[in-house]
Amino acid sequence: MEKIIEYILEQTKKILSIDSPSGYTQEVADRILEEYASMGYHAQKSVKGGVVADLGGNHKEDAILLTAHMDTLGAMVCEIKGNGRLKVSPLGGLHPMNTETENCRVITRCDGIYEGTFQLENASVHVNSEYGKAKRDFDTMEVVLDERVSSKEETEKLGIMTGDIVAFEPRTVITEKGYIKSRFLDDKLSVAILLGFAKYMKEENITPKRKIYHHITAYEEVGHGACGSVPEGVTEILSVDMGCVGEGLACTEHQVSICAKDSAGPYTYQVVNDLVKAAKEHEIDFAVDVYPHYGSDADAALEAGYDCRHGLIGPGVYASHGYERSHVDGVRATVELLKAYLL
Repeated sequence: MEKIIEYILEQTKKILSIDSPSGYTQEVADRILEEYASMGYHAQKSVKGGVVADLGGNHKEDAILLTAHMDTLGAMVCEIKGNGRLKVSPLGGLHPMNTETENCRVITRCDGIYEGTFQLENASVHVNSEYGKAKRDFDTMEVVLDERVSSKEETEKLGIMTGDIVAFEPRTVITEKGYIKSRFLDDKLSVAILLGFAKYMKEENITPKRKIYHHITAYEEVGHGACGSVPEGVTEILSVDMGCVGEGLACTEHQVSICAKDSAGPYTYQVVNDLVKAAKEHEIDFAVDVYPHYGSDADAALEAGYDCRHGLIGPGVYASHGYERSHVDGVRATVELLKAYLL
């Protein structure tokens, strides 16, 4: 199992290094598609850009779909200001105070990529006496380009325009003590976990009891990632996403979280029961929680009208939608729960 954990950490770093805000996921999708193919699985892109893989198994009429999402938070240029700097609109639940002073990349449609930093307007403390009191929102913050521009016209000459994608630096670090720190662990860490689970099945030559599919979705952060491409015969959808860690919740970064309810309502009672039973029988470190502000791909699929049972698990992640932190222990516990529940 340690080789699989090492593989998951390697894939996490590789996937995090590829910018993929919602709506701009083709490069990371191609990378994930190649990885499934290299393991010998049949995988293909959906029309809307997700990656659907067939992991084999019996009982095709009672198949399970595991989902994780490759799209991340980000932003889009919505105005080139008179001073040549950029006003942006968020993609997904991006909070401006969590990305203040972060390096970013402006991905133009035809003219390459430009570096910049997301800053408060008039960001010099030695100049701005109201710096500490200033409101941080998308009207008071801007992308300062690493280019010699001071007017709208000069920025436009670079080829930058409204609608260009802005991707933020993930700053991925894995410490000697096993902590995994990065933006966008939600949900690229779980994408890597699903790849690791697929690799484990292949290397151990396992045919699962039920037919298993993976769907790596492309629009989860904006609410409709798994609203399509549910294969025929699927009766259960299990989202593998980040587990919430915070005040009032039981989960830590060292555990796998089983979600009983989120903002869309309760998960299927029997699915939650069976996950808890599997975790207890195999002595897996887990916690059951209710997430106050959360929605998953499994929720989206049911809202789209699919007649399925649904559940949600994932490694504990602290500081969600900010500079996030998890741990190798939580990764291992998530893989072990998938094995206990499905194999």
